[in-house]
Amino acid sequence: MNKKRSFFLAVVTLFSVALPGFIPVRQGGIRGTVAPAESAVQVFAITGKDTLQAEISNGKFAFNQVKKATYTLRVKARPPYKDTSLENVAVIDSAITDVGEIRLYN
Repeated sequence: MNKKRSFFLAVVTLFSVALPGFIPVRQGGIRGTVAPAESAVQVFAITGKDTLQAEISNGKFAFNQVKKATYTLRVKARPPYKDTSLENVAVIDSAITDVGEIRLYN
């Protein structure tokens, strides 16, 4: 009986240690728009030493497969518009964070 119990505990321990390695990491995203639509070229999402880049198409942008963190978005503007930033954009697990409209001014 002790051998069966020891074997059972060994199997349970093995699965509890190995199983988390097989659980997929859930990643989220960031999306939004820039107005006027033609006012910006690119958007960057920055956290710590990580920088992501997204192109803007018809005023819309999206970052996919983003890990959980708090980001600063930096919008690179076309002249005569001015670059702008949006701080404290939180991405949580597999949720999409919609930042809405980012308006650029000249």
